[in-house]
Amino acid sequence: MAVKNGNKRKCEECDEVIRGRADKKFCSDQCRSSHNNRLNSDANNFVRNINNILRKNRRILTELNPKGKAKVHREKLLAKGFRMEYFTNIYKTKAGKAYHFCYEQGFLELDDGYYALVVRQEYVD
Repeated sequence: MAVKNGNKRKCEECDEVIRGRADKKFCSDQCRSSHNNRLNSDANNFVRNINNILRKNRRILTELNPKGKAKVHREKLLAKGFRMEYFTNIYKTKAGKAYHFCYEQGFLELDDGYYALVVRQEYVD
């Protein structure tokens, strides 16, 4: 809420006197934007970092699976910077296998450190 100093309301961001509507909290759009960006910066940085990891994982899967189906060793994924714990969703088959997906690019753990890479055609249900 805008700070009142006597009869004068002050901007929550820069402390300038506010002119205009009685319910106005900021002196300008720039101050409103700056205030909200500052409040949300930590959350935005967290989300941005997670999205960057997911996009990198997707790029790695796409690069290693150019034909839509491939088999790759875990070490090859890790060497490229793949982060196993970051994915967008899990698809469980009727047989009980769990495919992890980074958007439409999926991976399934096999035996001996290998992973099956697949592309899900109907990604959005």
